[in-house]
Amino acid sequence: MKEKIKVALLAGGKSAEREVSLKGAVGVEAALDREKYDICRYDPATDLVKLAVDAPELDVAFILLHGLLGEDGTMQGFLDLLELPYQGSGVLGSALAMNKNLAKILYRQAGLKVADWLMVSPGDENQLDPLLEKISLPLVIKPVHQGSSVGMSIARTPGELKTGLDIAFTYDREVMLEEFIQGREITGGVIGNDDVTSLPLVEIIPGSDHPFFDYEAKYTEGASREICPADLADDITARARQNAVKAHEVLQLRGYSRTDMMVSQNDEIFIIETNTIPGMTPTSLLPQAAQAHGLSFPELLDRLLSLALEKK
Repeated sequence: MKEKIKVALLAGGKSAEREVSLKGAVGVEAALDREKYDICRYDPATDLVKLAVDAPELDVAFILLHGLLGEDGTMQGFLDLLELPYQGSGVLGSALAMNKNLAKILYRQAGLKVADWLMVSPGDENQLDPLLEKISLPLVIKPVHQGSSVGMSIARTPGELKTGLDIAFTYDREVMLEEFIQGREITGGVIGNDDVTSLPLVEIIPGSDHPFFDYEAKYTEGASREICPADLADDITARARQNAVKAHEVLQLRGYSRTDMMVSQNDEIFIIETNTIPGMTPTSLLPQAAQAHGLSFPELLDRLLSLALEKK
């Protein structure tokens, strides 16, 4: 009888996305084939010493952590020190993708279109006029190192800008003001190590109660509609899928990623950001795209773990 692959499933952590991580882990653990995998759960908030002690007996880690101290390269570096392979990107790619400012600089240098942006620091929220001389309302306000739209808002007035900055600075000392792009929100998944495949696009349509795809729109059942494959013209689909691959490569990513984009009213495609550990419930965006590509959720997990083991 073939020996089972011993998987360390890492979920929880200390970020603002802890509950999302734990919810995703339930779906992943249920979908993994128990005939093939022996699964051990670890919560990095409490179990790092145990993980280090157990590492020699483990074959691979599946990181299901979102945000800081999980998706930003820190956990990847820890696993590298333990010589334990894991799915997805390494330290450099994870850190670059997590920093929205650096990622946008790299996108632009590579010829990908991005919305104009301005970086602000604590105290700038009390001096709005100099900011608005450099960039115009409406604006998207984003903490630079958060995911799942945590701390994010849209400002259409100076008052909303002040309020949005106050909120964003509770999550990060670096905050981005980004030009608001009116259009259709899509996301493009990529899977593979050296040879990558782009997955069908998903269009995201937040419900009327949500001005954008915010945290509640992402994780409240029925709050948004998702269309996969996205109903776009063939040329827009081709360009968007190419852009998802290019963003993946520009950030030095491996394994898989999901790049969020906006299609403007004149059909320009703007790169918003790239997720190195996308949501991983069976109905999350990347699993939906994989399903449309012909990979069931268990097959997707198998593929990601096999890509991780290629690193050995």
